[in-house]
Amino acid sequence: MVDQLEIFKALSNKSRLDILNWLKEPQSSFPGQEVYGFEHGVCVGQIQQKAGLTQSTVSEYLSILQRAGLVKSTRVGQWTYYQRNEETFQVLSRLIQSEI
Repeated sequence: MVDQLEIFKALSNKSRLDILNWLKEPQSSFPGQEVYGFEHGVCVGQIQQKAGLTQSTVSEYLSILQRAGLVKSTRVGQWTYYQRNEETFQVLSRLIQSEI
């Protein structure tokens, strides 16, 4: 079940919206990661570098997005990768169309 309030709280910050937009098209948003591929998503370091924010701020933002179900993470060795959870975006779209 999607928690509507958590989703809308997560979407209420420009930097978090930027992250979601970048993750929508990771190949064009994060060209520096092409060498490693995008199978697992985008590495936190790449997101942090593009956002120009501290590592702790980016980690907090990604945690908020993950709790809302908007992103999912994959751990590979010492690295954590993030990608959009498109299922949640589909549910959100239906919710907006039918209830809001």
